[in-house]
Amino acid sequence: MVFGRKSKKVVPFRTAGELDAMAAAGAIVGRALVAVRAAAKPGVSTLELDEVAEQVIREANAIPSFKGYHGFPGSICSSVNDRVVHGIPSKDDILSEGDLVSIDCGAILDGWHGDSAWTFGVGTIIEADRLLSEATKLSMEAGIAAMLPGNRLSDVSYAIEQGTYAAEKEHGRKYGIVSGYGGHAIGREMHMDPFLPNEGAPGKGPELRVGSVLAIEPMLTLGTTETHTLDDDWTVVTDDGTRAAHWEHTVAVTENGPRILTLRPE
Repeated sequence: MVFGRKSKKVVPFRTAGELDAMAAAGAIVGRALVAVRAAAKPGVSTLELDEVAEQVIREANAIPSFKGYHGFPGSICSSVNDRVVHGIPSKDDILSEGDLVSIDCGAILDGWHGDSAWTFGVGTIIEADRLLSEATKLSMEAGIAAMLPGNRLSDVSYAIEQGTYAAEKEHGRKYGIVSGYGGHAIGREMHMDPFLPNEGAPGKGPELRVGSVLAIEPMLTLGTTETHTLDDDWTVVTDDGTRAAHWEHTVAVTENGPRILTLRPE
């Protein structure tokens, strides 16, 4: 019996073939998000958007991963304006010109999950909302860039946080990093350990290996970092009523740099 040095904990990793399978699931999510955005016009309900996403997913012989998850009724989370995440699609939730919409979507194909979110405006939106969405995207992209072999989990968190600060400097205003929410490992389950905070000191937590996969998903607001959940037990809203944005990609570590597994068609 040989006793070696105790190995570091690592973020769950996949083979190249498994990453391809996850990318196939992710591509379906990407197509669903693009279809939802194309359908998101004034007068359209979020339930109609949900139906668009579900049709795209099922026509690809995949399964909406959100539908029925802990009782969630939709195939997408549709979070409008001050809703941060987990908004329930509804026939009574009608989009208006100038709304800021965050759509989160997931699909399962051959047992593998894809998970991605996108914030966009309905028609013409105000500059503050456009910049909020841009800042959230930049924060996500900073996190993606940190998906490198040998980095630690909190290096990704730190990169997301620094991406937010860089956006603040560029835009000349502050953004709220939503407290208590973040990304996660993903594979044959949608939500896996470890949890990925959207801020924190670098150099801590499990190690990233080639094949490690995380869903990277910053959520920023125009004001507070604090939120509460509505009586439906799902919808998370900002405490101060300010608007929120949410961007997410499922991303793998590879020898050739980060690989986005939830690419959207042009």
